[in-house]
Amino acid sequence: MAEVLVLVDHVDGAVRKPTLELLTLARRIGDPVAVHLGPNAAEAAKTLGEYGATRVLARDAAEFADYLVVPKVDALQAAYDAVSPAAVLVPSSTEGKEIAARLAVRIGSGIITDAVDLEAGDEGPVTTQSVFAAAYTTKSRVTKGTPVVTVKPNAVAPEAAATAGAVEELAVSFGESASGTKVVSRTPRESTGRPELTEAAIVVSGGRGVNGAENFPVIEALADALGAAVGASRAAVDAGWYPHSHQVGQTGKTVSPQLYIAAGISGAIQHRAGMQTSKTIVAVNKDSEAPIFDLVDYGVVGDLFAVVPQLTEEVKTRKG
Repeated sequence: MAEVLVLVDHVDGAVRKPTLELLTLARRIGDPVAVHLGPNAAEAAKTLGEYGATRVLARDAAEFADYLVVPKVDALQAAYDAVSPAAVLVPSSTEGKEIAARLAVRIGSGIITDAVDLEAGDEGPVTTQSVFAAAYTTKSRVTKGTPVVTVKPNAVAPEAAATAGAVEELAVSFGESASGTKVVSRTPRESTGRPELTEAAIVVSGGRGVNGAENFPVIEALADALGAAVGASRAAVDAGWYPHSHQVGQTGKTVSPQLYIAAGISGAIQHRAGMQTSKTIVAVNKDSEAPIFDLVDYGVVGDLFAVVPQLTEEVKTRKG
């Protein structure tokens, strides 16, 4: 069976959920081969093998941390040359999409970004994408070269399929351009204890109706009760009520959780583009004509400051 390269998204060897989803999808079209760049590959291999990686190509080098993107592209290209895969799957993060695009140019192949599903086809892997603010669903395949595909988080539920996951050293020669952009400093992001926005199974977002940064604790309280991530609309972010890193929408982050709760968000097309593929959508808005209600599975017409605290207490009661 053909092999499929999967670029591992991890934090010091702790494998992140999108990678497990990629391994699950990769098994539909071939045997997954994980590419682990950075430290603690042996530890990561236990998890990667549990989810189907037949082997793990690993390389730890200072270049991955000291310079931006290009060293990882060099390494992924080395893995491609060594394996000659049927496809290359990459997490659809900002960095992941840049790595995928650079690799596709180098190997002369087509690229598909932000896929939400993947299946085997007679002429190669077929991807599903949500396009035009998720108003349409398309199926596409690469017609030139080896398909390079980036996949959105929460595209599929990870499924375990234990294999050996043996670690093999990946030989990499870094090109001159690898050191072109150097990282001069890093500032750790303050942890909130909540899930990463793009990976969360539940997201609670606040918009213009929250009416101020001092009122966002109402949104955070519901998120904490549900074990959810907190999002914000562009209007809330532009007003300075919540950090841009939490913005959901066309100019923010794209999310696709199992449950998306929009409180005080009108549902402008810019916001819908970032959350319309959510599995279940609930909206709370006092304007019964708000566009968000055209999209939702469940809608509550009411004051979020009355509805959301009641919902939070009900969640706590049921969990208790």
